[in-house]
Amino acid sequence: MSGHSKWSTIKRKKGATDARRGKLFTKLIKEVTVAARSGGDEESNPRLRTAVVNARSANMPQATVERAIRRGTGEEPGAVYEEGSYEGYGPGGVAILVETLTDNKNRTVSDVRHVFAKHGGNLAEKGAVSWMFAQKGSLEVSEEAVSEDDLMMAVMDAGAEDIQDTGEVFEVLTPLESFEAVKQALDDTGIPFGQASLAWIPQNYLEVVGAEADKIIRLLEGLEDLDDVQRVFSNFDILEEELQRLIA
Repeated sequence: MSGHSKWSTIKRKKGATDARRGKLFTKLIKEVTVAARSGGDEESNPRLRTAVVNARSANMPQATVERAIRRGTGEEPGAVYEEGSYEGYGPGGVAILVETLTDNKNRTVSDVRHVFAKHGGNLAEKGAVSWMFAQKGSLEVSEEAVSEDDLMMAVMDAGAEDIQDTGEVFEVLTPLESFEAVKQALDDTGIPFGQASLAWIPQNYLEVVGAEADKIIRLLEGLEDLDDVQRVFSNFDILEEELQRLIA
C-alpha cells in the first residue's frame, strides 16, 4: 500500500466522529457549489457529476445537494468561493500540498500558515514541492462490492493505471485523460464507487517513524480540519506497524 493510500486509510479510520462528518459535508457542499458554476446539468458537467456522486456516497440529503447546485448556478444567494493551493514542508522534510476553497483568501493563508507552524512545519513558495507529485484520478471502490480481479478487468481496458488495496476499499488510480472513461466503465459494469477526485500522487515517498510520524499526522489532521481546506496530500510513508498504532 502506498503512502498516499495509508493517509487515506488513517483519515477513514479517524473520520467517523460527528464533528468530522460535519466538516466533510461542508467540504462536499463547497465542491458541488463551485462545480455548478460551470452549469447545473450533471450530464454535461463532469466535475459536477463527480461532486454529486461524492456527496451522495457520504449520505448527504438530496435537498442539500440541490440547494448547493442552485447556489452555484446563481439561482440562490450564497458565498463565492475561490480555489487555491499551498505548498509546504512538515517535520523531517515531508512535502505537503494543500487545496482550498475559500471566500476569504487572507483568512485561509493565515490559518494554513498557523497550522504548519504549530506542528513543526512551514509554508513554502509556489512550486517548491508540487514538482514531487503527479495529478491522477482517484476512485474508491468498496472491497465488499467486487473482487480485485473483477475490478481490474472492468477498469484496466478503460485506462486505469493501478489498483491499491487499502484493507477496506480499493483505490483505483488513473491518468487525468482516462478519469471519466474509468468512471463510465464502472457505471457500465454496475460496480458502485464512492469518493472520486483528482489527487496529487507523490513520485517518491519519505519514510517517517515514531514521534516524527505522530507529528506529521497531527499536522495533516490540523490542515484537514480547517474549514477552507478541501484536500491535503503528502509524500510521507510509514511502516505497517506504525500505521496500526496511529489508527488505534
